[in-house]
Amino acid sequence: MRALKKVSPPILPIPAAPRILLVKTSSLGDVIHNLPVVNDIVRHFPAAQIDWLVEESFAALPLLHRSVRKVIPVAVRRWRRTLLQTSTWREILAFRANLAAQQYDIVIDTQGLLKSALLVSNAQGVHCGFDRDSAREPLAAYFYQLAFAVAINQHAVERNRQLAALALGYELSCHADYGIQTPKMLRPNWLAEGAYVVLLHATSRDDKLWDEAKWVALGQHFRQQDIRSILPWGSAVEKSRSERLSGQIPDAICPPKLSLNEVAALLGNAHAVIGVDTGIAHLAAALNKPTIGIYTATDPALTGLYAGARAINLGGKYNSPSVAEVIEKLVTVGARLKPDYSGTST
Repeated sequence: MRALKKVSPPILPIPAAPRILLVKTSSLGDVIHNLPVVNDIVRHFPAAQIDWLVEESFAALPLLHRSVRKVIPVAVRRWRRTLLQTSTWREILAFRANLAAQQYDIVIDTQGLLKSALLVSNAQGVHCGFDRDSAREPLAAYFYQLAFAVAINQHAVERNRQLAALALGYELSCHADYGIQTPKMLRPNWLAEGAYVVLLHATSRDDKLWDEAKWVALGQHFRQQDIRSILPWGSAVEKSRSERLSGQIPDAICPPKLSLNEVAALLGNAHAVIGVDTGIAHLAAALNKPTIGIYTATDPALTGLYAGARAINLGGKYNSPSVAEVIEKLVTVGARLKPDYSGTST
């Protein structure tokens, strides 16, 4: 265990081409919120070699940024389900051996969890993270060689950026930039030509869902605009809802199950994206698409869409936005729609 050491600013020699390991393993939205860190680093260290430790199911995300050299996948979620199997422990030992063999100048853990700190405890390089008053789990701070105070009452994107800036000794002087582009893929056969919006109705908790009647009204409004609705899904329950909603929205499509890269391509070529509290909505915002985040049970101030000219959060705890509000704000973020909101006050 490393002794906790708080320094501000850090006294750490950084080479011109630092070898850096970023640690942000999950969840999907959290991984996306860490992408601006990569852009900040290469702005100050153009020759930096940046690797990223991430859950295997999200491995495609960091690679959307061209400055990420390599992804090191980890399978904590899968390992937890099979801890009694010999093959699982062989995987864990192989992961630790592979990580220990890598040479880094600095390891930056923006996850702030005991899990993430332990995962990289044998990684080469100076370990940096949030101090005990800033980390999501204070015990994690005891595993860092350098721990930094970062205000907790701000958006996760800014907390991540500030931690990396403190660890590497540079100042933040510009707005966050995710630095990713839409993957280049052929339009799939199931997607007809023409404009479309993506309706992200699925989320991890039932109290975060938006009323199905509102999705139907919104989809019907888009059809009147000659814009088709696409309703992706990730589980059997979500697929059932997609099929139910698409059956009530003229010309809507319930697509086949999509990979993360296919989802990114779908979002990146959409006319607009509307989504509940789900990581995929953050990906749409990162791709700079007109995006509306719908919140019904949580406060979006700290972990909602990183709002800006092209993304807006609506609603909050016990405050479900109306269809008319969503349509009005879509115009605000740059989606071209007819200003006719009749019949959409659901």
